[in-house]
Amino acid sequence: MDAFFAQAEQASKPSLRGKAVVVGGLGPRGVVATASYEARVFGVHSAMPMAQARRLAPNAAYLVPRFDFYRTISEQVMELLRALSPLVEPLSLDEAFVDLEAGSAAWDAESAERVGRKLRADIRAVTGLTGSVGLAASKMLAKIASEQAKPDGLVLIRPGTERDLLAPMPVRTLPGVGPATGDHLRRAGIHTVGELAEAGEDELVRLLGKAHGHALYAMALAHDERPVVAEREAKSVSVEDTYDVDIHDRLRVGLEVQRLADRCVGRLRAAGLSGRTIVLKVRRYDFSTLTRSETLRGPTDDPAVVREAAARLLDSVDTTGGVRLLGVGVSGLADYTQEDLFAQAAGARAETAAEEPADEAAQEPSEPAERHWPAGHDVRHAEYGHGWVQGSGLGRVTVRFETPHSAPGRVRTLLGRGGRPARDELPPRASRPSSLVVVAAGRRPGRAVSCRSSWAGEGARRRVLEAASHRAGGPPGRPVRAGGSDRLAGGFARLHRTAGGSAVLAGPLGMAGPLGPMLRVPRCPNPPACRSRGRGAGEGRPRRGRSGGRAAVPARGRGGGRRRSRGPP
Repeated sequence: MDAFFAQAEQASKPSLRGKAVVVGGLGPRGVVATASYEARVFGVHSAMPMAQARRLAPNAAYLVPRFDFYRTISEQVMELLRALSPLVEPLSLDEAFVDLEAGSAAWDAESAERVGRKLRADIRAVTGLTGSVGLAASKMLAKIASEQAKPDGLVLIRPGTERDLLAPMPVRTLPGVGPATGDHLRRAGIHTVGELAEAGEDELVRLLGKAHGHALYAMALAHDERPVVAEREAKSVSVEDTYDVDIHDRLRVGLEVQRLADRCVGRLRAAGLSGRTIVLKVRRYDFSTLTRSETLRGPTDDPAVVREAAARLLDSVDTTGGVRLLGVGVSGLADYTQEDLFAQAAGARAETAAEEPADEAAQEPSEPAERHWPAGHDVRHAEYGHGWVQGSGLGRVTVRFETPHSAPGRVRTLLGRGGRPARDELPPRASRPSSLVVVAAGRRPGRAVSCRSSWAGEGARRRVLEAASHRAGGPPGRPVRAGGSDRLAGGFARLHRTAGGSAVLAGPLGMAGPLGPMLRVPRCPNPPACRSRGRGAGEGRPRRGRSGGRAAVPARGRGGGRRRSRGPP
């Protein structure tokens, strides 16, 4: 599938079609999972730090992954593949190998090409997404062909042309050649697959070792005897979390390890498996990664046993400087359990002791937990219907109400309460001002400005109470507070650019929503009045910022009090 996560989001959100979309973790340490081809034009790609992606494409839509939604689409595609052959080997949610000969779906190059064309048409008809198909005589060549076919294409590597096709390709094209192996071969003067084949098997064994050298030489000659395996046996089950801020508290680290152990056991039981070896992974503040493991006397899927083993492993790790990543895994898998009776009994006692205060606490009324609104996730409103979260903050949720088969919908900013957005509780449109004057405009792009204004009805004169520039530096896309504009949803926007003595704002903010409506904000219309100390309609005396522009500050009297001054209409 082509940019699967991003393409699925574009298909379900009409307003994002044809626009740059980035899916991944939105936290400070988030990583890009998938970027649409519109975002790749700006240099954004998978596995890139999200902070770097925001710098390259500040106006893209940044969304949180919805794996349940992607898994549903993936199952539809896999069903189409299984209709072609019983031998389907999934590699991930969006990629799989299919042995067409095993299902008698194809017997030569022409029939395989017909099957490939029909498969692409079926995928588009069922899911509405595009997929690329690579056809070849081996798994390695089929993978290379599918990469060449992207996006939305089909490439057939005919028998007998494999070596000529591979010869000019870089060595990194072959599976198993990563950055380290690629640099090692480059220092030896080997840059292409053709040069790799000419080097000979003995030279590759000397450079890379016996196992890797033999395998790499065979792939350079286009030999790949790996069969398509329909069911892969899982070797381990693990979960891990990367934290936005390093954890220094030892008690919290222990609680996080227990939580991860419970999640790991949940996945283990869902697969009907158990395991003997408990693995703890800790990445510290300096990016050093420590791994500790303990092998039990028998396989287990008891959460108490896994928690106790993980806690013992944590005792041997120094976390003084802070922890940025924690992970718990189970390996040595089996389909039966042999419980540790002592650990099981200890866990039962702990659960019994924990249940008693829990019953007492259950009788006391508790306030509903605050709900988070991940960008890109679906919501439903009693009046406006289906929509998706475009951004949230300060108790408000910005939602675009649209469906996959509708036209691009309208954006509304609602108050986030409990389980769903409340009714639109913004002031009526007639009472909101239609323009906004920011005295601090004219700054270089990237400056974040704040403007709070008051209004008292349609057509009423209003006064800018405060206009200040803060958090200097950074590219365009930094947040802007523009509370007096109804054209910028929720009062939030981004400073897009400066032109002609004005600042161009784009909203809504949400840091995850796409570029919204533009609003040109002029500078103070009466500069002499702005420079006066209360004489006229100025907002206050200007102050020169670090970028050379002028920012207005409230005028003050000699006694330190604020002078009332009329602002621009």
